[in-house]
Amino acid sequence: MEMDKVRSLSGGVNQSGVRAYNERLLLTTLLRHGALPGSDIARRTGLSPQTISVILRKLEGDGLLVRGESVKGKVGKPFVPMAINPQGLFSYGMKIGRRSADLLVMDFQGNIRKQLHTRYNYPMPTEVFSFLHEGIQEIEAAMTSDEVSRICGLGIAAPFEMWSWHEQVRAPEAEFQVWREISFAEEVARFSQLPVFVVNDATAACRAEHMFGRGKEFRDYAYFFLAAFIGGGVVLNHSVYEGYQGNAGSLGSLPSRRDDGSECQLLDRASIHLLESSLIQNGIDPDRLWRVPQDWSSLSEWVAPWLEQTAAALAHASLTTCAVIDFEAILIDGALPPDVRERLVARVRERVSRLDTRGIIIPAIEAGMIGANARAIGAASSPVIAQFLLDTNAGLAEA
Repeated sequence: MEMDKVRSLSGGVNQSGVRAYNERLLLTTLLRHGALPGSDIARRTGLSPQTISVILRKLEGDGLLVRGESVKGKVGKPFVPMAINPQGLFSYGMKIGRRSADLLVMDFQGNIRKQLHTRYNYPMPTEVFSFLHEGIQEIEAAMTSDEVSRICGLGIAAPFEMWSWHEQVRAPEAEFQVWREISFAEEVARFSQLPVFVVNDATAACRAEHMFGRGKEFRDYAYFFLAAFIGGGVVLNHSVYEGYQGNAGSLGSLPSRRDDGSECQLLDRASIHLLESSLIQNGIDPDRLWRVPQDWSSLSEWVAPWLEQTAAALAHASLTTCAVIDFEAILIDGALPPDVRERLVARVRERVSRLDTRGIIIPAIEAGMIGANARAIGAASSPVIAQFLLDTNAGLAEA
């Protein structure tokens, strides 16, 4: 990504007693913009060079930053850029999906160090938490003791009110109700002392795009993520907005219409499970959609009509969201091959241009760049943000 497209962070505070905030500000600035010398950090944050120097030394001593090679400037003495140390922090992220779960460990720069995957007919607590327990053991067995000591937490991305999805995942209603009584933190505490952070799966995907993808380019945007069922997220003033009950950006629940004019929700018109159903009806194994690396080229006969229907529904949904909030952009991503994502975005753009847009400023329609792992990466970001970074509207501003 071109660095001049990345929006900057606003100023810090030079008074005493606010070290925690300023440390978070510096870490967030370096994660957002890449390696910078102290003078550039001071310019971007408004902190004094002395304050910057003290904080940089502390963060380097804590192993969170690394010193780069000395660079000779055009004038004055050489400068030394400071950068996020990828080995400085690690975090777990688990995505609980309707058909599978993924567990990964991520470093401080957002790189996936190891990932595990399991499939099931539908998610049940015993199976999911056994996978998590065994997965943590397997991952940590391959890490050094210092790396294990730098694991700061576990984020879990799961559908909102998962117990209500029994019909969509074809699970027995009575059996699936067990999720209503499940405490994720209590289940994890049976085998790990790591702090646990639970986030809506689509919101987690939005957070991954915001931190490590194209979200750095825009101040306000709506985010659509296509998985078995479509979901979404909302970013306002550079911050992922989770809402009062953590369910903001539930874009899959937007009103939509079927071809016969009957009312439905967006998830009934723009979800990958519809493509799965089409394949099943034609005697084709739907698992072909999820094989890694994903390649849908042999399924074009069924993908093409699904893509047209999805684009039409997303075009209407995009304008609906912009009628409520003047979003700068609509970002579209999902658990689908990059070439299909690009085709979908192009078709949404074309569809939007043909709709009645009176009273609405048409947003940029853009493709996300994280892909299928967005939910697990976003989940892994939660403990890092909570303990080391800024996650507040007040901390962000345009360059």
